[in-house]
Amino acid sequence: MFRKNYSKKRKVNKKGRKNPQNRFSMFLAVTVVGILLVAISVISVRLTAQLEEKEKVKQELEAQIEKEQQRAQELEELEKQVQTDQFKEKVAREKLGMVKEGEIVFENQSGN
Repeated sequence: MFRKNYSKKRKVNKKGRKNPQNRFSMFLAVTVVGILLVAISVISVRLTAQLEEKEKVKQELEAQIEKEQQRAQELEELEKQVQTDQFKEKVAREKLGMVKEGEIVFENQSGN
């Protein structure tokens, strides 16, 4: 029985060379792929630079957050300290010049 030959034959011009249209199509495809690779490379470099910049900003913000958390903790401790009677008495004595009933205040006349 006869079998059909399904293999494709290349188009060949009269001199036995490949069709110039196929060469142009191949050149065009290679050029487009090359342009795409260059474009992807440029975009990749830009995105990498942006990523590094964002990482730097992130680290700075994390450091700032840690600093602010420490400050908040110090303020909470100060708030607890301010609520004590000892602190209130100290402020009354130092800032307002108040004394307890029956206390005698001695002042230094020499200015020292």
